[in-house]
Amino acid sequence: MSIAAKRALLETTLRDLGSLLVAYSGGTDSAYLAYVAHQVLGDSMLAVIADSASLPRAELASALAFASEHKIPVQILRTEELDNPDYQRNDSQRCFFCKSELFTRMESERVARGFEHLAYGMNLDDRGEFRPGQQAASQHHAVAPLVTAQLNKAEIRQLAHEAGLKLWDKPASACLASRIEYGRPVTRESLSQVEQAEEALHALGFQQVRVRHHGELARIEISREELPRALSLEMLDTITASLRSLGFLYITLDTQGYRSGSMNAVLPVAKIPSSTN
Repeated sequence: MSIAAKRALLETTLRDLGSLLVAYSGGTDSAYLAYVAHQVLGDSMLAVIADSASLPRAELASALAFASEHKIPVQILRTEELDNPDYQRNDSQRCFFCKSELFTRMESERVARGFEHLAYGMNLDDRGEFRPGQQAASQHHAVAPLVTAQLNKAEIRQLAHEAGLKLWDKPASACLASRIEYGRPVTRESLSQVEQAEEALHALGFQQVRVRHHGELARIEISREELPRALSLEMLDTITASLRSLGFLYITLDTQGYRSGSMNAVLPVAKIPSSTN
């Protein structure tokens, strides 16, 4: 199927749904879904942002700016996953409890506002990954129009580029909790540490970074294209001073560079449910 045909199928899918709330994070996938949904459905759609301590303030501001630029109706829902001991425990199902909180709140909003469906930005490439949040979406009967339209990540970026959307090549940005090693409790303090550490690295000019929280140790991932800039003694000293001021005692630079989901690599196979494979 051509990419133009997939775009047409996405529009048809959304039109057939009638009205929906879109789980909107500000990433390319959910932003493109919200953009097309608004084009097709107008005020019969609403983009919903889940706001909590796990969402960086810069990401919230960026998501709201995109919605404003394209006149997409948006609502911020305050979620309280951090009050849930199952989420705080930070095991391999953390994302399930987070998304369950989101879709529960969205379902209440859907009923109150009279919308027909919940939708989220899962794409064709996401299906083979370890993503417990998809199980939560399924339990709440959330639909995935991008999958129905058979769109993968690269095609979504291409369509977003063709539509003139500035975030077409925006780097992936998972929630702050994904930076905290499994088994270490998720707290507002640790999330704030990670957020401030990544802001400090961005201020130094690094674009694609992750600060992985291992207690007293911060493990920094920088994209391999940018990694050479970090390897001078002067820059290493600057990074060290910046992160130590936030409470980290040890700062390491991961020589493999940035890669999405690196925390999942240390999960015992037995802890990954076979239903997600």
